[in-house]
Amino acid sequence: MRIYPTIFRLVFTKMDPEKAHHLSFDALRLAEKFGVSAIARRMCAPDASLRRNVMGIEFPSPFGLAAGFDKEGAGILALADLGFGHVEVGTITGSAQPGNDKPRLFRLVQDGAVINRMGFNNDGARAVAPRIRAARLALSERFGTHRPVIGVNIGKTKTVELADAVEDYLVSTRELAAHADYLVVNVSSPNTPGLRLLQGAETLRPLLQAVRAEADRVAGGHLPLLVKIAPDLADQDIEEVATLATELGLDGIIATNTTIAREPLSTDAFKVAELGAGGLSGAPLKARSLAVLKVLREKVPAGMTIISVGGVDSPEDVIERLQAGADLVQGYTAFLYEGPFWVRRINKALARVISQGGSLARK
Repeated sequence: MRIYPTIFRLVFTKMDPEKAHHLSFDALRLAEKFGVSAIARRMCAPDASLRRNVMGIEFPSPFGLAAGFDKEGAGILALADLGFGHVEVGTITGSAQPGNDKPRLFRLVQDGAVINRMGFNNDGARAVAPRIRAARLALSERFGTHRPVIGVNIGKTKTVELADAVEDYLVSTRELAAHADYLVVNVSSPNTPGLRLLQGAETLRPLLQAVRAEADRVAGGHLPLLVKIAPDLADQDIEEVATLATELGLDGIIATNTTIAREPLSTDAFKVAELGAGGLSGAPLKARSLAVLKVLREKVPAGMTIISVGGVDSPEDVIERLQAGADLVQGYTAFLYEGPFWVRRINKALARVISQGGSLARK
């Protein structure tokens, strides 16, 4: 099971990171297409003790895959077979866009980190919607009532002006809300110019109000809505977002996205500077992401969901986040380094805590 890190070191580190990502993702999809991942489905299924109800939805495990890996809903079934309790698809924009110029994905192997400036490359909401609808039906057939959950993460189209951002988000909402188990408004990527300006309360309020109303209308009932925030916000700004989310009755907050900070890093600072702009994810984000979680947990009502993501690479990290007050935990960057059985190891460790009389609840 631990052979993948060796393959990564000998093979993938010699390849362009984006090419390596597509190669490994395509391999997972092919395995699912030809039935091979059905073996993984049996091997990796989370123990029943890990099931938890969050936002009125049953999650097979509290551990899921963050947005960014499957940007267009092309590999939901393959990823679900690996044991993720949920797969968050996206970020998806109202219109198709190619993203930023390449190269735009860089590894910092020494730090267990990645810098990306992908720029929301995706096929657009209208093209992605049928894939999510089909995947949701297939998951129900394969897993029954305990199927993995599908989250849908939406963002602003790059060419749309900030003044028109609300309508742009509503384009995605109209196409995708009927097929999502929960919806995420992403206002925190550093790779779309001006996007983070939407995190201010005066601009965030009308955006969230409009998306929530439209999502519920399209879904024909209440659809859980969350907002994803950046780790680079000051604690006071985080508290303001928490207050706004509480006032609006949002279902939850996802904390956090990638960071524009470049510390603490072991990689040579000159080399890092040469890579240029982009969001940093992975192990260096661990401390700040945990700190943001703690600020939010003290500020929002007990019933509001917090999904913690950022620097999660071990079972101990997941346990720490859950015990610090996260309802769900997501990973992404460590998946690139650890390989397909990473989530299995995490789920087994979580189940072991429960079987030995421990708790994954907030301490």
